[in-house]
Amino acid sequence: MDKGDYSYSTCWNIKNHKDGRAMIEEIKRLGFGSVELNYNVTQGHLAAIEPMIERGEIRISSVHHAFPFIDDKEYDTDSVMLGYKDESKRRRAVELLKQSVEYAVRYGAGAVVVHPGEVPFPVNVDAQLKRIYRDNGPESIEYRELWEQMAKQRDSEAPAYLDRIRRSLEEISEYIARKGYRVAIGIETRARCNQIPTLREAGELIAGLKGSPVGLWYDIGHAMMMDRMGLYDNLKDLPAVSPYIVGVHIHETIGLSDHWCPYVHSKDDAYFDHFLEIIDRSPIKVYELKSQCLTKEIDKSHALITSKIASMKG
Repeated sequence: MDKGDYSYSTCWNIKNHKDGRAMIEEIKRLGFGSVELNYNVTQGHLAAIEPMIERGEIRISSVHHAFPFIDDKEYDTDSVMLGYKDESKRRRAVELLKQSVEYAVRYGAGAVVVHPGEVPFPVNVDAQLKRIYRDNGPESIEYRELWEQMAKQRDSEAPAYLDRIRRSLEEISEYIARKGYRVAIGIETRARCNQIPTLREAGELIAGLKGSPVGLWYDIGHAMMMDRMGLYDNLKDLPAVSPYIVGVHIHETIGLSDHWCPYVHSKDDAYFDHFLEIIDRSPIKVYELKSQCLTKEIDKSHALITSKIASMKG
């Protein structure tokens, strides 16, 4: 099934392939003519993928920062990243983002997907909360008490991290303008409650950078998860930031497990309808699914999404 202008993330099959060509060919067999190169793509993968790009065998919709893969926990996808208080670390994070931008421009991608940062905790409070959520439920006393502790610290410390993230985004925006590049920086909705940004934080950051290439990368499944955990009201906060969306990650969260095929795995034929207009209007549409998703499930999910959008538009 030809998937048209929809793209597909290499997160689906990258763990199965050391050879970049084989990884891309498997995605092409799903019917996708463009891919998002995720943050686990290595220089080794690119040795085979770059000739495919040059020959027009595959298009690149987006790259996911930090790109290509670097084996450094201080700058991985779950790190303070652009918000480091240590100025040398913050500058290093900006330089890495410049590198991701250069690759995106070289490949003709429309956006760089960015995890801007987080409020660090001495323990993995998000994992603790998710365990309690699954075992006892979000209404349990244990969950509510730990949530209140987390929220108090997050609310207290987030402004300083947001200020440094804003400064980093200003610097990358100036770099893009100076180079004359046409590429968006999409700050992504996250999957951990201590991570930045919430939808409101994203709106404030982007509004404060008016005229810059910074926009929102709306990860639907992550936003569903954060809504369930209590970080923000996804459907209530979404309209205010929807004009800022430069791209979407399409997947559904079941409970607190994400990257499932919308409609197909949840067996819910209605709730995901809330996001169809956003998907339709998004400049870049990327499926970000887990390896357990099978070809027939991906095809069925895509058929449901596109047919529902067609019906919605009349």
